[in-house]
Amino acid sequence: MVKPMNVTISQDNNNYNSKTDKIMYSNLEDAVQSPLSGSSTICSICKSNQKTITDTDSGEIICSNCGVVISDKAEQTGAEWLNYASSSDGSIDRSRIGMPTSLARHDMGLSTVIGMTDKDASGQKIDAAMRSTMDRLRISNLRTQTRSSADRSLLQAFNQLDRLKDKLGLSDPIVEKAAYIYRKAQEKMLIRGRTVSGILSAAIYIACREFGTPRTLKDISQGSNVKLKEVARSYRLLYFELDLKMPLLDPMKCIVKVANKIKLSEKTKRQAAGLMSIATKKELSTGKDPMGLAASVLYLASRKNDEKVTQADIASAAGVTEVTVRNSAKDLRKRVFFN
Repeated sequence: MVKPMNVTISQDNNNYNSKTDKIMYSNLEDAVQSPLSGSSTICSICKSNQKTITDTDSGEIICSNCGVVISDKAEQTGAEWLNYASSSDGSIDRSRIGMPTSLARHDMGLSTVIGMTDKDASGQKIDAAMRSTMDRLRISNLRTQTRSSADRSLLQAFNQLDRLKDKLGLSDPIVEKAAYIYRKAQEKMLIRGRTVSGILSAAIYIACREFGTPRTLKDISQGSNVKLKEVARSYRLLYFELDLKMPLLDPMKCIVKVANKIKLSEKTKRQAAGLMSIATKKELSTGKDPMGLAASVLYLASRKNDEKVTQADIASAAGVTEVTVRNSAKDLRKRVFFN
């Protein structure tokens, strides 16, 4: 009994394009034949010029007449998927070699990197002449990657974006979206006469809004060390010039952010979330600042649980004024609790 295996069958036919068919078979005589292009292979044992069978797993070319292995180095024309690791659940994780492309790199990760080692492929040290040549190639390679002002601008912006990713706790999708928005702004020449930091900060804010991440203009301004006025001006420019549709910030996420800053109890958070749900159903959140509304709801919930938190503390954590918290809390008392 012949062990089942994955095979492909080749045959001369100039009227067909080259293709590969994977088939499972239990007997060599039951193999399904498919027309493939290419030169015929003559078996050295039986001297026949018949169809050959290719095992895609082992790379062997087998004579279909006598079964001898004609070659063990079959050419593979498919994608080179390599398996370097297995996932925790036991399934095979096939990943392509090399770094994935990314919009958050000035060259999208497609450039060539010449290593700094002074050894060849066999591990031997290269001679002085070749080392000097490699040094010149490295310098030329670095210069060609940033030969235009647009490339230098992208390199500066995305280096700063990589630093802000850790500083602001941004996820990879947000970073990719911010890089995409910055590239669109550069294509429309919106960066001319403006700072790279200001446009990049505005792009980060837009990406956070689209993904529902609670980051205010003030948070991004402090993280990027750019004036709040400049970030707001750049945001308005991108909003109108790129014709963006910005979703509203979810007040529920603002509750968690403000409560964590002033370390409120979990009971207060849950009560605040319930109050916010009631206010949203009654359409009391329409036209109001989500951070200010979240601060007022947290203030009412903390008063109910007898937590010693002042309006000034909550207003400072939410980035709003005490007047906003006080007026919004009064409005919620009248329209939510007494109606």
